[in-house]
Amino acid sequence: MKGEKEEDYCVRIPLLYGSRDVGEKEQQYTNFCGNNASFINTCFNGLNALSGVGILSIPYALASGGWFSIILLFLIASSTFYTGLLIQRCMDLDPTIRSYPDIGDRAFGKTGGTIVSITVNIELYMVATGFLILEGDNMSNLFPDMDFYIFGAHIAGKTGFVILVALIILPTSWLNNMSLLSYISASGVLATVIILSSIFWAGAFDGIGFQEKGKFVNWNGIPSAISLYAFCYCAHPVFPTLYLQTDGGYWLPYVCFSTTLQVLFLCFAFCTITYSLMAVIGYLMFGSNAESQITLNLPTHHTSSRVAICTTLVTPIAKYALMLTPIVNAVEARFQSSCNKRMCSFLIRTILMISTVIVALTLPFFGYLMSLVGALLSATTSITIPCLCYLKISGIYRRIGAELVIIAFVMLSGFIVAVVGTYVSMVDIISHL
Repeated sequence: MKGEKEEDYCVRIPLLYGSRDVGEKEQQYTNFCGNNASFINTCFNGLNALSGVGILSIPYALASGGWFSIILLFLIASSTFYTGLLIQRCMDLDPTIRSYPDIGDRAFGKTGGTIVSITVNIELYMVATGFLILEGDNMSNLFPDMDFYIFGAHIAGKTGFVILVALIILPTSWLNNMSLLSYISASGVLATVIILSSIFWAGAFDGIGFQEKGKFVNWNGIPSAISLYAFCYCAHPVFPTLYLQTDGGYWLPYVCFSTTLQVLFLCFAFCTITYSLMAVIGYLMFGSNAESQITLNLPTHHTSSRVAICTTLVTPIAKYALMLTPIVNAVEARFQSSCNKRMCSFLIRTILMISTVIVALTLPFFGYLMSLVGALLSATTSITIPCLCYLKISGIYRRIGAELVIIAFVMLSGFIVAVVGTYVSMVDIISHL
């Protein structure tokens, strides 16, 4: 079957995000099984998908829940690893599945596909908004005394930086060819290593130290912690693309389940190790004073701190347009017959940019917003939806067995995270308005 012509979720993605950017057509692969180059490429793509801005908030998550909550990080990692395998099993059962919304469509019809698509697009929109907040926070941290004056009107530093970054990003959002940006945003693994190394250097050699002991457990902060952990593993909408290869224009599923298992295991193991190291290092450095972004705790006069902050700043600028591309495509498909395509695309992209700026300035709480995204959207797309769809597509719900019990437990856990985490995040956001 020929692959549908569409902007696929780019697998050369996120520089600083555990998520699902869209940018260019899938790279042509040779036979995956037994081909070391393809194996390495796919591991790299998977690592880029899982490596994201979540690493900046992971010390804050650990500080919220205490040392005990790191166990929850490993539980989330295990659950999302398992649901990643369920996605491939759905594709094995129905070879016509080519994208993440297709799984919802095959399981629950057109309505299911639409719900999955909307959920993913809302998640992308909120993460793009988080990018602007992240930029404003870190720029104002680097230049704390800078204010802006436009036509005599005074604009506070953080607000001004958000608007300035939006103006810089806006031209990139008008591009139809995202190939260059997708290559820039593909260095997620490198960025993760740079940030982790820079922060360790700041603690070990720049006088900060690792003297904080922290708390063993903070039960009030557990919901926020687990929500942020879930946000770190929200790359599942990319997985169908990782599970496919192209051959002369035809999409073919990889035939080696064991190879897919190896790829997922390596990707999840690497990211879980780096997330754990960042959480422990950050918590030992700053304890309960850890900010929602670890870079906000760093003294800006040290070179290591500036390297970490600059790496954090460059990435979202390259990735923002990629994040909005699937949303733009969905809206364009809805209105393509009623307006000029180029003008319609220009207006949609500009309106989306303006709306994210408004949301970023209205809700400038990176930690709380990403906690909400992790609970309401990431837990849904990465845990609940794969379980529900696999049960329906496979028909395994008709017979009671060990697999059904495991899936039901994982699905119930995702549902609890979504409900409790969303409630706590909403309360936190409303209380800070």
